[in-house]
Amino acid sequence: MDGRATEKTELLMNETAEKIREKMEAKGVMNSAILAFLRAYHLIASGSRGEISEETIVSADAVVDYEDLPVYEQFDPELLAQTVVIKLNGGLGTSMGLEKVKSLLEVRPGVSFLDLMGRQILSLRESTGGEVRFLLMNSKASSNDTGEYLAKSVPELGDPADLELLQNWAPKLERETLEPVNHPASPELEWCPPGHADVYPTLAGSGWLDRLLEAGVRYAFISNSDNLGAVLDPTLLKAFAAGDAPFVMEVTRRTAADKKGGHLATRREDGRLLLREVAQCPEEDLDAFQDIERHRYFNTNNIWVKLEQLKEVMEASGGVLELPVIRNAKTVDPRDPTSTPIYQLEQAMGSAIECFEGALAVNVPRSRFAPVKGTSDLFALRSDAYVVGEDGRVQLAAARTGRPPVVKFSDEYKLVDALEGLGQPSLIGADELCVSGPVSFQEGVVIEGSVNFVNETTETKMVAVGTYRDQEIRWSK
Repeated sequence: MDGRATEKTELLMNETAEKIREKMEAKGVMNSAILAFLRAYHLIASGSRGEISEETIVSADAVVDYEDLPVYEQFDPELLAQTVVIKLNGGLGTSMGLEKVKSLLEVRPGVSFLDLMGRQILSLRESTGGEVRFLLMNSKASSNDTGEYLAKSVPELGDPADLELLQNWAPKLERETLEPVNHPASPELEWCPPGHADVYPTLAGSGWLDRLLEAGVRYAFISNSDNLGAVLDPTLLKAFAAGDAPFVMEVTRRTAADKKGGHLATRREDGRLLLREVAQCPEEDLDAFQDIERHRYFNTNNIWVKLEQLKEVMEASGGVLELPVIRNAKTVDPRDPTSTPIYQLEQAMGSAIECFEGALAVNVPRSRFAPVKGTSDLFALRSDAYVVGEDGRVQLAAARTGRPPVVKFSDEYKLVDALEGLGQPSLIGADELCVSGPVSFQEGVVIEGSVNFVNETTETKMVAVGTYRDQEIRWSK
């Protein structure tokens, strides 16, 4: 490309960038988030596809093992007073038929995810005297429900307004021009959530980063609100505070079920750890991406970051973190494939690992990764395979020896309402439970080993009281 063409291209990019800025400012998006999005836009407009090829990385073998860390059974109150727990709470449970924030789902009768998170924080404060801080990163869609619930059910946490980080919005970009899309029929569809990495510009732009530092808070533990395995851990907190690493990602071993999920790797060029999502993998490298022996660890999205270093790194790069960008091709109306083709630009929170010199990854027990992504996860969590403590911690029952039961449902059980008539069998001895077709478990059903229930009829079949072990029960037409 000659100089004149390059100059014209840069002019067009700058004009588009100004349109993006104006649209985001009119929406009330904070400047730190605008800067982050404009950087992402310039990467894509300059031709970056955000891909990470296999030839540019090697396996991430230099991972610290949790079992090798010095064990601490008790929390240090001084460290807790220097710590903030941040839960990403913007997701709605729409995939499970909910019209409210997912963290309001009940884990036990009358006890929601939010209740348990509140219990954990209050229990730590009471038992140690350490005033650990607590923040929820809400979206506009989850803010009201969350605030009302906390004020009513966990008032001891304080004013919900003082516990909130409010997620920003990102404009969808037309694929052809990369300009902000216009969709007059439903203007709200012109916007999308920016992804979990929005936590960094939101911390900075909201003023919370400076407020926390001024209050003597040095360490942040960030995780998803639907992962009840992600709790503060005294061993990890002590190791993080005592170590030099400014950023630590909790990872765990990949299994065959995780082969399509993002994995940890090491960049050949500079030896830094990085996170590669499947959307960043060239098609010709998919086999290597899914090789769980080659790339052995995946990100649990449990992140530890030192706030002073976070501020320093962001200031050194113009107020943003220089994160890789994921370009997702969609239509402006996701329910209308004929609507305007657009890109959603997203960035992963865990990808910040490559922004910090000396960042580490710790291989943690699988029990620290127990997300509820669908009804099968919720069904297992509600069973006796998990124990809910008075301190709000949810743990696998001791008899499980660290192995969660696997539950697989047919499409009839995709929505939460479908679980109401299903019943709740004992899963403490189960390896795998598969249910296909309309079934209802009587109280007192026990599942052991691998059991498969298949109902090929349209009539709901009752599973009688008893123990079912390593077998298939089938009702044929």
